[in-house]
Amino acid sequence: MDQTQRLIRTSTQQFGHRPAGVWAAPGRVNLIGEHTDYNDGFVMPFALAEQTLVAATPVAGDVWTVHSKDMAETVTFGPDELDAGLDGWQAYVAGIVWALREAGHPVAGAELTISSTVPVAAGLSSSAALECAVLIALVDLYTLDIPPLERAILARRCENEFVGAPTGLMDQAASTLCTADNALFLDCRTHSYQQVPLDLRAAGLELLVIDTKTPHAHVDGEYAERRRTCEKAAARLDVPALRDVEDLDAALAVLPDELMRKRVRHVVTEDARVLQAREVLGDQSRSMADRLAALAPLLDASHASMRDDFEITVPTVDLAVQTARAAGAIGARMTGGGFGGCVIALVPSGTGDQVAGAVKAAFAEAGFGAPAHFLAYPSAGARRLEVSS
Repeated sequence: MDQTQRLIRTSTQQFGHRPAGVWAAPGRVNLIGEHTDYNDGFVMPFALAEQTLVAATPVAGDVWTVHSKDMAETVTFGPDELDAGLDGWQAYVAGIVWALREAGHPVAGAELTISSTVPVAAGLSSSAALECAVLIALVDLYTLDIPPLERAILARRCENEFVGAPTGLMDQAASTLCTADNALFLDCRTHSYQQVPLDLRAAGLELLVIDTKTPHAHVDGEYAERRRTCEKAAARLDVPALRDVEDLDAALAVLPDELMRKRVRHVVTEDARVLQAREVLGDQSRSMADRLAALAPLLDASHASMRDDFEITVPTVDLAVQTARAAGAIGARMTGGGFGGCVIALVPSGTGDQVAGAVKAAFAEAGFGAPAHFLAYPSAGARRLEVSS
């Protein structure tokens, strides 16, 4: 029995009837472009096969009952709780209802059952997967006319204003807009986007995701501190955002201290790497294998910048990258907001387990806990699933 059928069975047992439908939204890996989103810059994520599922049924009135299969917990909330706010995983569900109603969309009650295969606290955007799965379920249940990009924006509003995490649009855009065998190039200022070819199988490569099991949280002070520093630097440089810096050397000469210079250097060079990645992957004159071979050094450079200039890596992450490269990866970097989470590595097909084994051995020698790993392939974004009756 697959994840969908197990969820349907749980929902039926919980609520006494079969759900009206099942919806899915994926987690994401950011291929390249870290901490550029809130600087009005560029990012390039892709959707994972790992996903959050929501089985849902509309009900009359303004009461939402949500059962988490994974947490074995049920919560019920109404309009009063939307005003007061909620904590924990249920805040992401209530926040979507809040965001839809704040935007004027007539969302009534629902019974929701949730399960997920997206690792939590690993930098793979489990929160956006939950938000976008709930959102698309409610959009379909109540036949709301909301274009895909606007759905992503509403989900971000949930995370920013209701949950209180100061994230950009990338996670929700990836979970909503991505397509199979493509990465998503997103301009975080204009919200324009395009699909960029990323057919790993055609290139004879795998993308290994190594979860270092070093938890991180975006709501904590480190993420917010980086954002504040970037905003102060943009103000000092008299530009709307750091994406507008055209002459990096001149900008660095103006900034008052080395810490701010390092933060700016990361953002400006990371934006340039994303633009170069788009150019490389979109070059139809080259084979996919050649395109990904050209991408690999950009991954390495991105990690070095996050480590040295933005200072958001940790020893487990750096060891995973270093070991993966030594074990045969052609390029590797941390992915996500930093201070833990996951590493991605481009490896030849069939070698993912071998590279992951080398990382596991290095962790054991260093006295770190055992990491986890899986192979990632660019997958489809949020959608309603076809299920047999």
